[in-house]
Amino acid sequence: MGGPPTDNSGMIYAFDSFELDTRLFELRRDGEPLPIEPQVFTLLALLIEQRERVVTKTEILEHVWGDRFISEAALTSRLMAARKALGDSGQEQRYIKTVHGRGYRFVAAVREATLGAGRPSAVAELPREQQARQRPEAADGKRQDIRFCTTADGVRVAYATVGAGPPLVKAANWLSHLEFDWRSPIWRHWIEAMSRDHTYIRYDERGCGLSDRDAPLSFEAYVADLESVVDACGLERFPLLGISQGGAVAIAYAVRHPERVSHLVLYGAAARGRRARATPEENDEMDAVLTLTSIGWGRDNPMYRQMFASRFFPGANEEQMRWFNDICRESTSPEKAVEFMTVNGNLDVQHLQSSVTTPTLVLHARGDASVPFEEGRALAASIAGARFVSLESANHILLADEPAFAAMMHEVRAFLGVDAADPVPERA
Repeated sequence: MGGPPTDNSGMIYAFDSFELDTRLFELRRDGEPLPIEPQVFTLLALLIEQRERVVTKTEILEHVWGDRFISEAALTSRLMAARKALGDSGQEQRYIKTVHGRGYRFVAAVREATLGAGRPSAVAELPREQQARQRPEAADGKRQDIRFCTTADGVRVAYATVGAGPPLVKAANWLSHLEFDWRSPIWRHWIEAMSRDHTYIRYDERGCGLSDRDAPLSFEAYVADLESVVDACGLERFPLLGISQGGAVAIAYAVRHPERVSHLVLYGAAARGRRARATPEENDEMDAVLTLTSIGWGRDNPMYRQMFASRFFPGANEEQMRWFNDICRESTSPEKAVEFMTVNGNLDVQHLQSSVTTPTLVLHARGDASVPFEEGRALAASIAGARFVSLESANHILLADEPAFAAMMHEVRAFLGVDAADPVPERA
């Protein structure tokens, strides 16, 4: 994904009750072919094949019509026809999302199979109600399995499992995309490490990633989403990981469901959001950041990227910065980014800290510019019996090659009772 269109002949793409068959040039619903014009089929195939990125109008025109001069009205007509064939609309955008000023993106979860001599069993054997997409990864032989659950207020939340063994659940934190994070140098090492001895379960919170983008945000909704994912996975008792803003969500869940959480791990977390702990001067600064975010979010602008990324990992290299910039664009819209910052900034679970009865490990980087070190100390001091570990790093998101990441994983594995005698890996 992410490059120019490739030869996708001999593929079936399945989503919900639909199948797009590139060999037979058919769009089927519940196994029955649907009438569709060739140009509409080609347009739909392009968007599905390139679903992990936004496809520009120029690319669509060149791919569907070649060198012919075509007006944007023709493109709009074919897009409307594609949406109509899927029972979608410009208002709902359940399948084809308009990214204003940039292009279009296919946003539904897709299962794919390569066609051989006959119809592939890989797609046919996957139940549609699972809404899953599986992809093997050559690097370590693991695959992640993406599925969806629906919350009480009707929001579709995407969650992924990877690895084997007892479950380890991660409460969602902002700036996530299950498929994008799977390949990124920012989060891939976290996923690999956490799934080494566990079935690692993570999800995109409402408003970002593969979950419903237009869902209303609130702290209560965040906790309810975690409850929905845990119930969908059929878990009874499990360790819970809360990173950054996900720490507050994990705390609330552990207080409400102490019988289900065996261990609570909090990294880079705080009981209070930025707005809840801010001075008047810091409030003014955050107002300015919100204004800048509404304008610059997702743009390939080095100045905005540097300002935002420097709070998360000042030690990142150029490639990691570029991936972070891409995550910003892929995870959510500028409008939703502002809403996330507003809701997350006002989080406050100080009243819940003393009610945590789950064994708790709190880890925090000393130079964290996103969530100050003192917030981590205060959090650990307010939870009875919590163990606090300081990490030597300036990064809010620990990078793969820094000693702090290895030290963190050593502490987490020991806390969870996995190879507790493992030494802290030495720096290469």
